[in-house]
Amino acid sequence: LQSALSHQPAQPRVLLVSFDGFRWDYIYRVSTPNFHYAIKNGVHVRQVKNVFITKTYPNHYTLVTGLYAESHGIVANEMYDPVLNETFSLNKMNTHNSKFWEEASPIWVTNQREGHKSGAAMWPGTDVKIHGVLPTHYMPYNESVPFEDRVAKLIDWFTSEEPINFGLLYWEQPDEMGHFLGPENPLMGAIISDIDRKLGYLISELKKAKLWDVINVIVTSDHGMSQSSSERLIELDQYVSRELYKVIDHSPAVAILPKEGKLDEVYEALANAHPNMTVYKKEQIPDRFHYKHNSKIQPILAVADKGWEIVHNKTDGFLFGNHGYDNTVPEMHPIFLAVGPAFRKNATKEFMDATDLYPLLCHLLGINPLPNNGSFNAVKDILAEEVP
Repeated sequence: LQSALSHQPAQPRVLLVSFDGFRWDYIYRVSTPNFHYAIKNGVHVRQVKNVFITKTYPNHYTLVTGLYAESHGIVANEMYDPVLNETFSLNKMNTHNSKFWEEASPIWVTNQREGHKSGAAMWPGTDVKIHGVLPTHYMPYNESVPFEDRVAKLIDWFTSEEPINFGLLYWEQPDEMGHFLGPENPLMGAIISDIDRKLGYLISELKKAKLWDVINVIVTSDHGMSQSSSERLIELDQYVSRELYKVIDHSPAVAILPKEGKLDEVYEALANAHPNMTVYKKEQIPDRFHYKHNSKIQPILAVADKGWEIVHNKTDGFLFGNHGYDNTVPEMHPIFLAVGPAFRKNATKEFMDATDLYPLLCHLLGINPLPNNGSFNAVKDILAEEVP
């Protein structure tokens, strides 16, 4: 029996890593030897088109569902659901209401329903019970937990007597410093170098645990970052009274809930107010955004051009770097590289959609994908073995 078991192929193992706000071109900004080591040993996708709005929670949920934001329901970091009459707020860490997450079923739920085990280190949504399921192992979200501790947990879970086959690892940088400094600030170089060291640490720990040669690691992000300026502020107070509306989600894709009966008045006041702000009634939002068929998308959406910010007035303050803009803007696009036995080596692919990751993950894990907006056929060319 023992010899028969030893000849069975090992269960495929996958680790999905997100460095929040890691723009696709940061690896060329300063020396990033660990990113380049991974690329040389794996696949680098140069441009990944993420989903609109290009913010943290919508895109992290897209990566694990393969759905556009309007379909998975996490349409913003700050939401109001008129059906539930309830709010969801990343800023206030009010993100644990299961109802907001249950328009979709993330990959760890499917993985576990098919008899496997999952482990999550701070990935958005993994400390929420979704359809009654939590990851087999998870860490309640706590920003102060060091990267090294998150890695240690995942290594433990992958090497335990009842090991996980799927792990998720999240780190808050370089997003936070990108907002604070702005992506074009030379001081970002040190932040990018630190992320490179963290990737190096992860690789060395996987090697120590004898996992590096058997695990498929995907390193990506939710979005990039664009430089803002005090010279590029659009002040809503100049065009419309605050008495007429409420801002649900903030710049640069501002979700506006007009007071009852005031929709047309607010829309007319803002529609042609500023040349660097495009304002849509919900039903006018372009189809290419896949961002109108959901009750949590507000009646008016105001989208700033790249590098511009929408504020009430200049006393609001602003961030030197921001994201949330049109998802065709290259500065919004994230890093993507994949390394492991399933992937080609020293290979480059020019383009993929973020929605394509989910069917790829399902293929790697050997589980059945749920209906999604991605295409496995669009990304199977990064695999070492041809798939018909």
